[in-house]
Amino acid sequence: MTAGVALVGLSACSGTAGDSTRKAGSEEPTERVGGAALEQFDPCTFFKPDELSSWGLEAQAEEFTPVSFEPGCRWRGGQMGLVLQKNVEETVASYEKNGNWERYDKQSVGGRSGVVANVPSGGATGGCNVLVDAGGGVVIYGVSGRLADSVDACAEAEKIAAATASRLPR
Repeated sequence: MTAGVALVGLSACSGTAGDSTRKAGSEEPTERVGGAALEQFDPCTFFKPDELSSWGLEAQAEEFTPVSFEPGCRWRGGQMGLVLQKNVEETVASYEKNGNWERYDKQSVGGRSGVVANVPSGGATGGCNVLVDAGGGVVIYGVSGRLADSVDACAEAEKIAAATASRLPR
């Protein structure tokens, strides 16, 4: 199995959020709906062929949309698989509240709010996700090994996200 293992739990935990605008007289912003910039973003064409080959992945993207609200693509390689998805209704902060996480380590990724996360029982392939706020929503990088212990999934996901997150929609 490729990168889908790590994301199954992530997708299953997703909810929808409300509107992110600040209402007159309120102190707290309400939750947000939809990221206009992210809606136009195509995860399947985001990575450059030379980036993919440098990570040991095939350049050909395959559609990967296990749930309708997280469209994306995946790439396969000899040691690991990579998934890139988007969700225009969630953010790094809302996923923390709505998810069931074994690990949820907040950090800056490419100068943006991000997190390294994995779900309990991510499988023997050690799936790991990096979520990054982008364009009014969130982009999800997911890495899993092809075989048990074939790759440090979190280290690979962090490396890929750090190298590319600055190009995500604002």
